Amino acid sequence: MKTIKYAVAALALTAFSLTAGAAELIGNADTQNLNKVGVVSAQGASTLEGLEAELGAKADAAGAKAYSITSAMSHNKVSGTAVIYN
Repeated sequence: MKTIKYAVAALALTAFSLTAGAAELIGNADTQNLNKVGVVSAQGASTLEGLEAELGAKADAAGAKAYSITSAMSHNKVSGTAVIYN
């Protein structure tokens, strides 16, 4: 049982360290003091959480520090857009 606890703790710490530099999802009210640097979009996610993850990954790839989801639509699959900020 202790082995499982240690394994779960190690995985959690690894996941945290991998996402430490990731772009942060922020609300529209938090964008006032940031510089808009572009827009990213994603299609084909099966859930809203999946869409958020795809948009976050694209924001990271673009070098953004933060992103704000501006639209989300669902017609069997979820798609949406986000503004990215530095």
